[in-house]
Amino acid sequence: MTQIEKFSYDNKIVRNFGIATVVWGVVGMLVGLLAAIQLFEPAANLGNPYTTFGRIRPLHTNAVIFAFIGNAIFMGVYYSLQRLCKARMFSDVLSNIHFWGWQLIIVAAAITLPLGITSSHEYAELEWPIDIAITLIWVVFGWNMFGTILKRREKHLYVAIWFYIATFVTVAVLHIVNSFQLPVGFLKSYYWYSGVQDALVQWWYGHNAVAFFLTTPFLGLMYYYLPKAANRPVYSYKLSILHFWTLIFIYIWAGPHHLLYTSLPNWAQSLGTVFSIMLIAPSWGGMINGLLTLRGAWDRVREDAILKFFVVGVTCYGMATLEGPLLSLKNVNAIAHFTDWIVAHVHVGALGWNGLMTFGILYWILPKIYNTKLYSQKLANAHFWLATLGIAFYAIPMYWSGWQQGQMWKDFGPDGILVYPEFIKTTISIMPMYIMRSLGGTIYLFGVFVMVYNLIKTVKTGSLVANESAEAPALVKEEVKGREHWHRVIERKPLMMLVLSLIVIMIGGLVEMVPTFLIESNVPTIAAVKPYSPLELEGRDIYIKEGCVGCHSQMVRPFRSETERYGEYSKAGEFVYDHPFLWGSKRTGPDLAREGTLKLFKQDSWHYYHLVKPSEMTQGSIMPSYAWLTTNELNTSKTASKIKAMRTLGVPYPEGYENQALELLQEQAQKIADNLNNEGVRLEDGAKVPSNTEVIALIAYLQRLGTDITKSETANN
Repeated sequence: MTQIEKFSYDNKIVRNFGIATVVWGVVGMLVGLLAAIQLFEPAANLGNPYTTFGRIRPLHTNAVIFAFIGNAIFMGVYYSLQRLCKARMFSDVLSNIHFWGWQLIIVAAAITLPLGITSSHEYAELEWPIDIAITLIWVVFGWNMFGTILKRREKHLYVAIWFYIATFVTVAVLHIVNSFQLPVGFLKSYYWYSGVQDALVQWWYGHNAVAFFLTTPFLGLMYYYLPKAANRPVYSYKLSILHFWTLIFIYIWAGPHHLLYTSLPNWAQSLGTVFSIMLIAPSWGGMINGLLTLRGAWDRVREDAILKFFVVGVTCYGMATLEGPLLSLKNVNAIAHFTDWIVAHVHVGALGWNGLMTFGILYWILPKIYNTKLYSQKLANAHFWLATLGIAFYAIPMYWSGWQQGQMWKDFGPDGILVYPEFIKTTISIMPMYIMRSLGGTIYLFGVFVMVYNLIKTVKTGSLVANESAEAPALVKEEVKGREHWHRVIERKPLMMLVLSLIVIMIGGLVEMVPTFLIESNVPTIAAVKPYSPLELEGRDIYIKEGCVGCHSQMVRPFRSETERYGEYSKAGEFVYDHPFLWGSKRTGPDLAREGTLKLFKQDSWHYYHLVKPSEMTQGSIMPSYAWLTTNELNTSKTASKIKAMRTLGVPYPEGYENQALELLQEQAQKIADNLNNEGVRLEDGAKVPSNTEVIALIAYLQRLGTDITKSETANN
C-alpha cells in the first residue's frame, strides 16, 4: 500500500518575492518614466550627475529586468515548483538567503549605477564584486531548486520545470562568460575581451539574457499558470517537447543579429540572421500551445481579468518573437538599427509579455496564499485596459519615430546630397512621439498603482497561510514495463535534463566564439592604430561613467548615408585596444566614431561649451549639461594601475610606461587647457580652465576618436 506523506508548502517566501515584485516594479517604472521625459525635456535631468539620462537609463533597465521581472520569476517558480514536485522547497534557509541576497544586489545596483560605477555592457553594467554576488546567489537558487526536484513526490517533471532548468543553467553560463573582467580597484575593472570579440560576447549575452531570463522562465510560468487559471490541460504535450528543445538550441545562435553591418565578421552576422529566422517556428509553436490551451474557455476570457492578462501577454510574446527575426533581416535592420523602432520592439516584449504575465500571476497567487478572493474584478479589468492602452500609446509612437529616423538618416535629394545632414533635425522632428511615449508610460504606470491598491485590499481581507498543509503519496521507484516515449525517460532524470540542456545551449556559442577568438584573420590589425594615452584612457573611463554610450554609437556602418555624414566606415582592427567596446545600440545623438577627425570644425573649446551648454551650441539639443566636469578634479590615483591592467590584457604599452604615465597625462592635459584658454574659454568666475579637471580628459578622448586611420590606410583592410 502506498504511503501517504504529509508536508507543507512554504508560502511565506512566495509572499516575500511577490511584495518585492510590486515594489521594484513601481520603482523601475518611475525611473523609466523620468528617463522618457528627459528625452524631450532636458531640465528633467535635474542638473546633477546622479540623475542624468546616461546614468539612470541602466538603472531603469536593471530595475525592470532584474528587480521587477527577476522577483516575479522567483515568485512564480517558488509557488509552482513546490506544487509540481509535491514537496516543500529543499531549504527554508536557502530560500531566505536567495531572497535577501537578491534584494541586496538590487540595492547595490541602485547605489552604484547613479554614481557612475558601471562596466558599460548593456544589461550587465554592474561591477565585478556585484557580479560575484550574483553568481553566488544564483547558485543558491539552483541548489534550492534542484534539491526540491530531487526530493519530489512526482515521478515525471512537468514541462514548466524543463524551462526552469534550462533557465538556471543557461543564465549561469551567460553570466560567467560575459563577466570575465580584470579588476583595477574595488569597483573598477576592464573586460578581458576587446573590440570585436567583446561585442560578440556582449550580444551573445545580451540577446540570450532576453531569451533565458525574460523568455524561458516565463514560458515555464505560462505552462503552469495559464492552464491553472483556465482550468484546462495544456493543448499539446508533443508540441511542448518540440517547443522546448528547438527553442533553447536555436536561441543561443541569434546574438550576432544585433551586430549586422558592424565590424563583426560577415559569417558570424549571417549565422545570427539564419538562426533568428528559424526562431519563428519554436516561438510561435509555444504561443500557439498557450493560446490553444484556452480552447473551450474563451467565454470566460471576457469576464476573467487574469485570463485577459495571460491572453494578451502571450500574444505580445508572439508579436515580439516574430518582429525580432524580421529585424534580423539585413534590409530591415539597415533601417531599424540604432532607432526607436528597437525601443518599441523591446517594450512590446517587456511591458506586454513580461508585464502582463506578471500581473496575471500576481492576481492569481496572492488570493491563493492569503486564502481569500481578489478584492475587485472590476479594478483588475480596469488595470488590464490601462496596461493595454499604455502599451499601445508607448509602442505605436516609437514605431513611427523609428521609421522616421531611419528614413531621414538615409534621405538623399535629387542632387545626391543628404537632405538632413544635421542630426538634430531628426531629433526635433520626433519630439511629439517622445511626448506620446511618456503618456503611454504614465497610463501603464497608473494601471500598476490600481493593481497595488487592489492587491493591498485583497491581502487585508485574508491572512497569509505561511505553511500550507498538503499530502501526497511517497515517490516509489517503479520498474517500467513495455516501451515508453523517449522523452519520458529524460523527464524522470533532472540531472540528465540539466546536462542535455547545457550541451544544447553550448553548441551555438562555441561555434560562433571559438573562430572569432582564435582565427586572427577575423580581426585584421591596422598598424596605424595605437593605444590610448594615459589622459585619453582616463577620458574614456569618464565617457563610460557618464553613460554616453547609451545615446552615442561608435560604429560607422558601410552605408553611403553614414559615410557621408560621419566619415569612413569602421574596421575591426580599430577596436583592438578597446576594453570594453563602445559601439552602442541606440543613436539618440550622432555617431562619434570619427569625432576627432572634425578638429577643424570642433576645436577643444567647442567640446567644452557643448558639454557645459549643449542647447546653446546646438539649437534643439536634448543633451543634458555636464557642467560638473569642469570643476571635478580628475582622479589619477589608479592611472598607473590601469596602464598595467591594459598591458595584462594585451595592449602594447611598453614596460615601465606606467611610471611616466602621470607626467605624460599632465603634459597632454596642459596642452588642452592652454588651447581652451587661448580660445577664450573661462570658468563662471572668470578664472582660466585648470588642467586637472575631468572635462580636460573627456575632451582628450573625444578628440582622439577616429584619428588613428585615414581612408587610404584602411582601403585594403
